[in-house]
Amino acid sequence: MTPTKEQVLNALRTCQEPELNQDIVSLNMVQNLEVHGSSVSFDYVLTTPACPLKGMMELEAKEAVMKVPGVTDVKIKMTAAVRKDVRLERVVPSGIKNVIAVGSGKGGVGKSTVACNLAVSLALDGARVGLMDADVYGPNQPQMMGVGGFEPHAGPDNRIDPADAYGVKVFSMGFLMEADQPVIWRGPMLHSAVTQFLREVNWGELDYLIVDLPPGTGDVQLSLCQSVPLVGAVIVTTPQSIAVSDVRKAVAMFHKLNVPILGIVENMAEFACPHCGKISEIFSRGGAEALVKRHKVPLLGKVPLDPSVCETGETGKPAVVSRPDGAPAKAFRTLARQVAAAVSIQLASNEPLETQTVK
Repeated sequence: MTPTKEQVLNALRTCQEPELNQDIVSLNMVQNLEVHGSSVSFDYVLTTPACPLKGMMELEAKEAVMKVPGVTDVKIKMTAAVRKDVRLERVVPSGIKNVIAVGSGKGGVGKSTVACNLAVSLALDGARVGLMDADVYGPNQPQMMGVGGFEPHAGPDNRIDPADAYGVKVFSMGFLMEADQPVIWRGPMLHSAVTQFLREVNWGELDYLIVDLPPGTGDVQLSLCQSVPLVGAVIVTTPQSIAVSDVRKAVAMFHKLNVPILGIVENMAEFACPHCGKISEIFSRGGAEALVKRHKVPLLGKVPLDPSVCETGETGKPAVVSRPDGAPAKAFRTLARQVAAAVSIQLASNEPLETQTVK
């Protein structure tokens, strides 16, 4: 008995995209379906190359098709197409699909560390990623990404070319000033800098532009939210109550500006002794969980306290590439996939997909 395309599609209709809660055929995630005798092949188009459930979804689809009478072989090509936030049209260069802010209520919680490792993690999963350092007063990304000596130049179209590190395009105020030179600017100048970084840097084609915000709820945050539609914000905190208290203000600010909260990241969650392996809670616990419960937003992940994370940031080699087998790197990789999934949920639509092969 020779299987038909309709039989295969009916089998695949039993497979649901777990985040969007619709079947993968209705979502147009099954493309280029071919049936040759007893062999079936098709492209499985995910909503992000950083899909956290990619392996499970591929296995489920293969098992569903193998149940079709007459099928003996199934070949699935896993691809991905990140949908674009349509509100960005004519606001930023056309190649940018989504803008994600990484913020915090206070300084010292590791926000920039989370931002750079998030960006590199998404790139490692095959996404096209940019990292915009909007912390105008204290730009740390040039050092953290190992591009501190980069000198920006304008291209033929008068756009400024960004640096490139670990597959991520990077731009920062730190490229435009002397290392010890302070930035003493008022609101209008900050607004101008943010909009120029968005519109006059040659970002090219990006699935995600990660924006590392300054701590707090000041002019830069307001300028960004007023200049460009954000698909969402990732909020970084540490466990102690004083940090969580300040994070509440950041959450409230994004809510007032109609920016969805993709979730909370608890950084420095616990310390694992490198000598004995004992787990110690350096700070009080439960703060992030209380915040998540109160504001009904996801807890995207917890990153353990590890001295090596500080070391990798200072040497310009993010933890996810310099120590990929360490607990912090694994936490960052998981975090990135959770963020990508949250963005896909925000963008769930029937827009046409542009495919690229998943690594």
